[in-house]
Amino acid sequence: MKLTFWGAARQVTGSMYLLELEDGYRILIDCGTDMERNIEEEDENRRFFPFDPATVNLVLLTHAHIDHSGNIPNLFRDGYEGQILCTSATYDLTRLLLLDAAHLNQRKLQRAVGDSNKKKKRMARLEKKGDLYLDKQVEDALDNFVPIAFSQKFQVREGIWVNFIPAGHLLGAAHIVLEIAENGRKKSICFSGDLGRKNYPLHEEPHPVPEVDYLVCETTYGSRLHEDERTPEEALSDVIRRTCINIPGRLIIPAFSVGRTQALLFTLNRLYSEQGFKPIRVFSDSPLAHSTTRVYEKNVKLLNADAQAFRQKHGSLFDFQNLTFIESEKASRAISNHREPCIIISASGMISGGRVEQHVAANISNPYCTILLVGYAAEGTLGWRLMNGQNTLKIKDREMNVMAKIEKIDIFSGHGDQHDLLRFVKAQSPEKLKQVFLIHGEEGSMQVFANLLNENGYRHVEIPEKGQTYEL
Repeated sequence: MKLTFWGAARQVTGSMYLLELEDGYRILIDCGTDMERNIEEEDENRRFFPFDPATVNLVLLTHAHIDHSGNIPNLFRDGYEGQILCTSATYDLTRLLLLDAAHLNQRKLQRAVGDSNKKKKRMARLEKKGDLYLDKQVEDALDNFVPIAFSQKFQVREGIWVNFIPAGHLLGAAHIVLEIAENGRKKSICFSGDLGRKNYPLHEEPHPVPEVDYLVCETTYGSRLHEDERTPEEALSDVIRRTCINIPGRLIIPAFSVGRTQALLFTLNRLYSEQGFKPIRVFSDSPLAHSTTRVYEKNVKLLNADAQAFRQKHGSLFDFQNLTFIESEKASRAISNHREPCIIISASGMISGGRVEQHVAANISNPYCTILLVGYAAEGTLGWRLMNGQNTLKIKDREMNVMAKIEKIDIFSGHGDQHDLLRFVKAQSPEKLKQVFLIHGEEGSMQVFANLLNENGYRHVEIPEKGQTYEL
């Protein structure tokens, strides 16, 4: 069989891998949005997918995040007619994320009316390339999702078995293990998806993966270790005391709506419910995050034992005194200037659009405001600029002085670090493992991790280029 790397190859986003069996059966693992893609440099007549979706027989989805699921509607639009296998929680979250993306696409198209010719031309190219799917394309795709239970080997057809093993990165996230029998021989391959970390709020720790012949491993933190060794409660309470209690300040936390916001709200709930922490007004400003919290509550049995015990004792994972969920954009604009000490949690986590951009713009020159960065920010985003200490910031064509305090903690990062990744790989025997493929990371991070694996006895480590094919 052959494995071709069509996404997240020597970069972080756009996960997409095509496995072709000797009898022509084709399995696509993940179908994510490439957030590092530059459409201006693309050939206008190039096909959206580098393969014919109509020839794909099955799609397997590791988890819901848009860089793994975001191009599924386009796959159906371009001819795919098969099923999407994933866990039930991944289906629930993917539905929210794809519909949210479709709504944003609709707004982009509406705003393009009356815009400059340059922007109109770019929007036309996006439409032609197929990026801007709408609700109908999402619903067409969702009709073909088939939920599969965790940790139960499922036979796809004769000679093909799949197992979704909890990965701990996000509700429903899985390592996918495929066993394939061809010509009297059985081969196994594991796609890591995104690896979670130990002791993360809400999520189970990653489950062990059985020994396989081939391992496709993410490397987001392949060259880095998590710096903060405190508990989430200790880290967050320290920031809140300094920014909202010792001084009457305002704390803005840019956070992804799916996964990160739920971890923050749960941690705040624990502070208020179990540690006697003084309730401060908290605004959760993301409709997508609110929908996601309902999915988490619905799937509480998939969460870790700590979260389940808390829910049984207190009745809710996320609802606590002085918490307000913001729905309308008018209400969102109003809280940017709330007069009392408060915490605003809003998307997006990198401050690359979304409601949080307005909150940052309204408060970036306020010395009584603190902006707390709690996750990865891609180069060039507002979050990255703040993280790197820029003294001025341009937001929506306005140049502003950065007078707010900027802090960062990595305790809420949902990715395992270098130690976690190494532990994941070392569950495999260096003698049995035929090849390790490193994906989903910056190229430098991949190389550092490849060298570390070599030092630990793993000699067959590959860093594929986009479009590169391997015979397994």
